[in-house]
Amino acid sequence: VARVIAHWLTVFILQDDLWLELVAFWSSAPVDNDLLGHACRVICLVAHGNTAHKVNKLGCTSFLSNDRKRVGIPLKELVATQNFAAFFDKELGTIAQLVARTFLTIVTDDRNFHVTANNQSFACFVLKQRRVFKGNFTFLARLKERLLTTLCNAADALIEGFRPGVMERLGVGPDECLERNPRLVFGRMTGWGQDGPYAHAAGHDINYISLAGALAHFGRAGEAPVPPLNMVGDFGGGGMFLALGVVAAMLEAKGSGQGQVVDTAMVDGTAILMTMFWSMKAAGIFDEQQRGTNLLDTGAHFYDVYECADGRYISIGSIEPQFYAELMRLTGLEGDEQFARQMDATQWPELKVRIAELFKTKTCDEWCELMEMTDVCFAPVLTMSEAAEHPHNVDRQTFIELGGVTQPAPAPRFSRTAAVVDQLPAHPGQHSREILLDWGVAADHVDALLTSGAVRHAE
Repeated sequence: VARVIAHWLTVFILQDDLWLELVAFWSSAPVDNDLLGHACRVICLVAHGNTAHKVNKLGCTSFLSNDRKRVGIPLKELVATQNFAAFFDKELGTIAQLVARTFLTIVTDDRNFHVTANNQSFACFVLKQRRVFKGNFTFLARLKERLLTTLCNAADALIEGFRPGVMERLGVGPDECLERNPRLVFGRMTGWGQDGPYAHAAGHDINYISLAGALAHFGRAGEAPVPPLNMVGDFGGGGMFLALGVVAAMLEAKGSGQGQVVDTAMVDGTAILMTMFWSMKAAGIFDEQQRGTNLLDTGAHFYDVYECADGRYISIGSIEPQFYAELMRLTGLEGDEQFARQMDATQWPELKVRIAELFKTKTCDEWCELMEMTDVCFAPVLTMSEAAEHPHNVDRQTFIELGGVTQPAPAPRFSRTAAVVDQLPAHPGQHSREILLDWGVAADHVDALLTSGAVRHAE
């Protein structure tokens, strides 16, 4: 995976009424980047506005800044709620991991619930709006043009998630931005892509994975498809591919001196995630017409979840012969002639019934005592709260608590440069002046923007 550090991470938030907020993250000290040859700056443009509150859904793009602190911003995409996180490591100068995350808005004044908005700083300013500014409008427009030019010229990459054509109508499309900065990488995130019959239609994760040929294969035999939350399209097929594409393009720009547009569509990314199953289909070992009858889609008796005597569930994944043999031994089925025919798919339906009945004879804890930490390929099926309390996760500190809210810890783990999360979310606009000054905007320019109302500051 191509890896690169972002010393400056900046996010614009475009609201429904055409307000534009700037959110920036920065390190306390300059950092030289061995891969790009300089401290990297990334601009991210995302949608956010009144309709986000109406549907009670916000997303969050989470990053790890140069001081190895994870940060995030709330967003509501015009196309779909999609997010990604790029964890950055200061010393190595590389992207440590690309992770997708989401956040549902909670109607509360307690900002601590916004767990993916930790360690962030906000600056807000207006690009366009229908309201009347203080002072001369022409003068204000000139100030904003200077501000946009300064930011674009300083950026290595720009990321946006609007419907096709929105950026062009705002005057900050790829042509305009690349004219200002030929080395700029222009990352575009949509559900359907920049072109095609569906390009301008609204959609969500469930729609993208449907059209990509993925959703049809999630579910049990004889039942309707089951959406796998919004992990496949939004995060796996969307945010991850956007982050990787932008990083790869930034590395290419280092050598060529030329930026480019990275068109990331969730439907494309989801299709890529199905590559293995396309191979299995071609090999004749995946029947796309029979959902829930194949090796990995709950068709096999040795790869499924089963209910226990107490109503809880366990997961079994004993695919390999040695793991299957251990399953047979610990369940007392060793020597059973029918179970010995592991890969005979004609036997799977009956074997599933038999083993399901067996698993109902003990509680989840009893099966855990028997099978945990063995080579059965076994684990209890846990809720989020249960996962945070499981001894393995507690030992590894997989989950942390900040501001009274339990949340996943940064991943992956670095031996020398451990990531930390130690700051609660800031108010939007809380750091407007500091951020703009750090981005090279002249002090008198910042003062004029604040006075005019084009930049908003909140204590």
